[in-house]
Amino acid sequence: MAQAKLFSPVSIGGLELKNRIVIAPMCQYSAEDGKMTDWHLMHLGMLANSGAGILTIEATAVTPEGRISYGDVGLYSDDCERAMGRVLDGVRRWSDMPIAIQLGHAGRKASSDLPWNGGGQIAPDAEGGWKTEAPSAVAFKTEYDSPTALDRDGLNRIRIAFADAARRAARLDLAAVQIHGAHGYLLHQFLSPLSNQRTDEYGGSLENRMRFPLEVFESVREAFRDSPLTMRVSATDWVPGGWDIEQTIAFAQALEKRGCDAMHVSSGGLAVNQQIAIGPNYQVPFARQVKAAVNIPVIAVGLITEFEQAEAIIGTGDADLVAIARAILYDPRWPWHAAAHFGDTVSAADQYLRCQPRQFRNLFA
Repeated sequence: MAQAKLFSPVSIGGLELKNRIVIAPMCQYSAEDGKMTDWHLMHLGMLANSGAGILTIEATAVTPEGRISYGDVGLYSDDCERAMGRVLDGVRRWSDMPIAIQLGHAGRKASSDLPWNGGGQIAPDAEGGWKTEAPSAVAFKTEYDSPTALDRDGLNRIRIAFADAARRAARLDLAAVQIHGAHGYLLHQFLSPLSNQRTDEYGGSLENRMRFPLEVFESVREAFRDSPLTMRVSATDWVPGGWDIEQTIAFAQALEKRGCDAMHVSSGGLAVNQQIAIGPNYQVPFARQVKAAVNIPVIAVGLITEFEQAEAIIGTGDADLVAIARAILYDPRWPWHAAAHFGDTVSAADQYLRCQPRQFRNLFA
């Protein structure tokens, strides 16, 4: 049987991956003051033995105020760096899977409660809450506290914070950095005319709205110059008059010129009145359009749960890699089972070799 495209090797900015399965960043809301805990050691250790091509650490805030919630991971202090280093040491002892990190800032969607507590915004004067900041003083929901519109000092502070976090990522020997420019968080807020109502050089035209995200990218590129740097975007706000695929393509092309090594194409998250047509592969057409416009790898994501579905996305050229999130939480051996389905091979820890089923004698490489 010919090798499945899903299990063919691929390179991102010089980083060689054994297959095209990306474990997407997934918030765990289990940090303490931005510091990783034993939960992250268990969680990431489990995923690092899944056989995927690369594992991405959850959205990691570059400032305390940039956390989505008080349970979010940060990489803005020596304590945060040490805690993450401890987790990485534990995971790497038993797995050689490349580990990337997603760096972000939640902007006006920060100061939120944990999802299992309802996920609503916590007021600045309440326990666990703080004042949010954004491109403009426009709240995500009418009942939320209005964010502080960032001034020039604030913009500079956040640019520096992204670069500092990237330098910490380099010291931790992380294989790649992804900048979070999607899902209604700060950089997406600058991109979308629905949330960016500035009248200076950072608002108005597409060129102006892209300016700050591109400045952040350039700062991180300079700080993380020797390893792959990628960007995650929302291809559309799913709202008329908002950010859309045409603007996404222009942004992707601008990023490629600045040394972006891959684009991870998602959608939505910026507006409460979004109308999303959810279904299997619902975001793949956006990845296909971005891929047609750039010469760097494109990652597709969004309700990709079945093996043949993932293989078809790669095989038809809609994207170069697929990102799995909730599906791999439900089935932490998803790549094993996909390899068995296609008669392919996958990496497994020596401790697990005896579990190889008799009908899949050549499953483990």
